[in-house]
Amino acid sequence: MAGRAADSTVLAGARVVLPTGTVEDGRVTVEGTRISGSAPEGARTIDLSGHWVVPGFVDMHNHGGGGASFTSGTVDEVLTGIGTHREHGTTTMVASTVTGEMDFLARRAGVLSELVEQGDLAGIHFEGPFISPCRKGAHSEELLRDPDPADVRKLLDAARGTARMFTLATELPGGIDSVRLLAEHGVIAAIGHTDATYEQTVEAIDAGATVATHLFNAMPPLAHRDPGPIAALLEDDRITVELINDGTHLHPAVLELAYRHKGAGRVALITDAMDAAGFGDGEYQLGPLAVEVTDGVARLVEGGSIAGSTLTLDTAFRRAVTLDDIPVEDVVRSISANPARLLGVYDRVGSLEAGKDADLVVLDEDFVLKGVMRRGEWIIEPKTA
Repeated sequence: MAGRAADSTVLAGARVVLPTGTVEDGRVTVEGTRISGSAPEGARTIDLSGHWVVPGFVDMHNHGGGGASFTSGTVDEVLTGIGTHREHGTTTMVASTVTGEMDFLARRAGVLSELVEQGDLAGIHFEGPFISPCRKGAHSEELLRDPDPADVRKLLDAARGTARMFTLATELPGGIDSVRLLAEHGVIAAIGHTDATYEQTVEAIDAGATVATHLFNAMPPLAHRDPGPIAALLEDDRITVELINDGTHLHPAVLELAYRHKGAGRVALITDAMDAAGFGDGEYQLGPLAVEVTDGVARLVEGGSIAGSTLTLDTAFRRAVTLDDIPVEDVVRSISANPARLLGVYDRVGSLEAGKDADLVVLDEDFVLKGVMRRGEWIIEPKTA
């Protein structure tokens, strides 16, 4: 059925990044909530000359924003956090939890699953409690536990089919069996907050693990006689690595190392954001732990460990292109297409193709965000001359 001109918008004149490459002086037609292959006569045209149009960002690891926590906030607070990240270009996102009591996490899964079912979230990511006390980062050590498959199944059941990823220290008792359980249910088993050896990491990958949770962070460093998990995660094409490109978690040379070894098709840029993202410096809680945010860097009050980030994906995108010299097309794969594929939603989002949701971001020539559209509705409408 042909679209109606009143429901159609043509974005014209921009550099448009498609799966096949960048189109100069490109056009994207939006009809209703979706991208269309053609525009009806009389459709509204917006001239975006001098801009870029890229797919909406997809964040597969995010704990909150706008002052709201996905682990402990009310439904309205979670929606505030989602809205904050949408204003920074993230049109699809997963809600990540932090370590807590099992019953508490099960209850949170029930709350978050409702937001998944109504389309506000793309799923739930459980980061903890099944992680190593040696690499706990900003997680409460007394609440950690081994990844017993029975406990993993409890959270799977509580999420009612909306769990998309679990971060596990797979070297712990029950770790490999839990990886197999998750793989059987079509849920991502991510290796992270781990003290595993190289050999133990290889075993977990062979069992079905497919993601490295924030590679390099919360795991043993690469060593020449004891390569640890990093070498195994970098060398295996079955693994996609998460990277936090905020200038705090990773040195630019390490980011380049990951891209060089994995290729753009196996990198997912994430925020690992906590409440302070898009909100500002101050005192916060990350689960039961107190966090102080100073100059945009979040650290535990006790011990000083980095406690997630205050990153938004528009900043990660701009840094990757302007500071790290990563080609725009590769950044788009890392920030949109790759996480969408991993989350099982690439049929709807993650690229600018006819029939997909009209989720897109408009950037100026300096890669500063100027517009965000989600499902055909402007969250931020670009101002044009």
